[in-house]
Amino acid sequence: MRFLLALLLLIFLALQYRLWVGEGSYAEVRHLQQEIANRKADLKRMEKENQELRAEIEDLKKGLEAIQERARSELGMIKEGETYFQIVEPQPLKDD
Repeated sequence: MRFLLALLLLIFLALQYRLWVGEGSYAEVRHLQQEIANRKADLKRMEKENQELRAEIEDLKKGLEAIQERARSELGMIKEGETYFQIVEPQPLKDD
């Protein structure tokens, strides 16, 4: 009877070890679930970026308006016949 009880206790401990520490353990499963959640968040962010890039490509393919807007905002270009105005905020005077 003692031998059977010792054997059952040994089997129980081996199963507990596998549950908490071994391959497929609770800790490993939690880690993998967190990794999956991180990857899903990355994928969602990348899908949104791709959608924005596709929309920008469509705008650039459709006409000159998007190209002109980019040239104005990123390169500071103006059309022929337009006048460029630069507004400079006055700096407060320093007291010496």
